[in-house]
Amino acid sequence: MSSYEARFEVWRGDVRGGGLEDFAVEVNDGEVVLDIIHRLQATQAPDLAVRWNCKAGKCGSCSAEINGRPRLLCMTRMSVFERDETITVTPLRAFPVIRDLVTDVGFNYAKARQVPSFVPPEGVGPGEYRMMQEDVDRSQEFRKCIECFLCQDTCHVVRDHEENKQAFAGPRFLMRVAELDMHPLDAAEEAGLDRGRTAQDDHGLGYCNITKCCTEVCPEGIRITDNALIPLKERAVDRKYDPLVWLGDKIRRRS
Repeated sequence: MSSYEARFEVWRGDVRGGGLEDFAVEVNDGEVVLDIIHRLQATQAPDLAVRWNCKAGKCGSCSAEINGRPRLLCMTRMSVFERDETITVTPLRAFPVIRDLVTDVGFNYAKARQVPSFVPPEGVGPGEYRMMQEDVDRSQEFRKCIECFLCQDTCHVVRDHEENKQAFAGPRFLMRVAELDMHPLDAAEEAGLDRGRTAQDDHGLGYCNITKCCTEVCPEGIRITDNALIPLKERAVDRKYDPLVWLGDKIRRRS
């Protein structure tokens, strides 16, 4: 096994402030950035705070920014960098720092609670749900989300405009709304819930300008923009501005 010495710059600090700290650390073949962070904790910075759990790219815990790009520490191989390259590791920029590489992502859980859950169809009991495989596959893509919140971090609506957070759910939770809106068994409409309208009015769908940055950083390869956000926008616009839809709503309300 060959090894070499790499130069790292790791952000150290807390809510009061901080800065980058330089480290020279050993790197071995096959290692990922999380391995190097663990080696720093073991050899040079025992008080370095980092959040992690599975080390298999499935828990979403070790989200950070590597050379300015939101990534999972456990899924970023050291082999993608040049040996003489300085590697910068910083916390997620869109969320408040707790300490070092650990951020407070409570914003995301607050937004998750604001999305109305699946509404079961009336008269269909457990085990009686039937769906076309095509519909199953569509939902299954969105269900691959590991809630690493990299899409939330890279979305400039959240990242660059703190004032937008109150009105904007972000791509992860607009994707959840889209999944439910596409679900053939979701009886939200019968229960008086218009998911397209709530996406627009309550979750800030109009703030999204489909730059696809969320799709680019998704470690699960979910096509968030193409398969969730754009279709959701199209349906929301149809419901709001299509004259035939408007007339149908009027007739239903009158009857």
